[in-house]
Amino acid sequence: MGRQQLLGAEVSYYTGKVRAYLRYKRIDFEETVASREVYQQIILPRTGIAMIPVLISDDDIAVQDSTDIIDFLEARYPQPPVYPEGPVQRLVALLLEIYGDEWLVIPAMHYRWSFTENRAFAIEEFGRLSVPDAEPEAHREIGEKVARPFAGALPPLGVSGHTAPGIERSYLAFLKDFEKHLEEHPFLLGTRPSIGDFGLYGPLYAHLYRDPYSGRLMKKEAPSVATWVERMRDPGPDQGDFLAEDHLAETLQPILQRMFEEQGPVLADTMQRLAEWAREEHERLPRAIGMHDFSIGGERGQRAVFPYSIWMWQRAYDHYHTLSGKARERADALLKAVGGYELINQPIPQRVKRENNRLMLA
Repeated sequence: MGRQQLLGAEVSYYTGKVRAYLRYKRIDFEETVASREVYQQIILPRTGIAMIPVLISDDDIAVQDSTDIIDFLEARYPQPPVYPEGPVQRLVALLLEIYGDEWLVIPAMHYRWSFTENRAFAIEEFGRLSVPDAEPEAHREIGEKVARPFAGALPPLGVSGHTAPGIERSYLAFLKDFEKHLEEHPFLLGTRPSIGDFGLYGPLYAHLYRDPYSGRLMKKEAPSVATWVERMRDPGPDQGDFLAEDHLAETLQPILQRMFEEQGPVLADTMQRLAEWAREEHERLPRAIGMHDFSIGGERGQRAVFPYSIWMWQRAYDHYHTLSGKARERADALLKAVGGYELINQPIPQRVKRENNRLMLA
């Protein structure tokens, strides 16, 4: 097969997820920095949406969204698979991809835009990304303009002065739990990465490792997590395997429990809000459909209702509902232990789909 083209940036959360995947699968690709010119000449004409990453395949198919890109490539490059064959391992990998993609974005954005050192670093990065040939003094001015919408995303994500202590408590507790797991296992499910690892890598690399303040914090509080980030940056040729007999390390349970304690109620309420919205609205589904309450690290706040999270949730939900026999019994035992059994058995009243890079009611 020919060479793929990845349009993205080092500073980009979801580009990191795809880049690490491409390197792990040893898929031939070149990365093009998503400058302002690239957005105007390639990304918008090909996808209709100003978001990265975008993959231009070797046969000239444009794919946007990190999960869609990985699934597109998995169909073409099936070995080694990043979706475990073990049914319970696969469920956990899908759940942790959701956690990385849709929940760790909260601390990732908080640490990037609420801390002066990180903010200045990101603004400089955005300036260089947008106009690589500009003079250095112009990067800051341009970066401020380009970064404004990203920094403005804090309130919709629920980041505020009130919730900040809880966000930091939650993130540091996650680091502690992940550190303990990585002291025994190089990846989530054994000695090779899964889709769950790539989901966690996006925020942990692009924001929380690369940005200077949060990078020092990670290396101090969770050196094994920092080492995992460095390992995931280029996982190398596949030489490992998932744990035998669909086994799961017990050290994953605290991470899953935190996911269901914090993200679980948000997913449940988003499903109900989406069903109500669908009964009353007929226009294209927007990125957010109102605000709702949430809790993180013991602090309560409000954040936007993001229907996209239900598209991600459907992946884990649908896989779980294919299970039967011993696999279902094992999945149920795990989910009851971590607080996810009721949620995954709650029907999805209004499903969503992605068409032409847009989220739509199914």
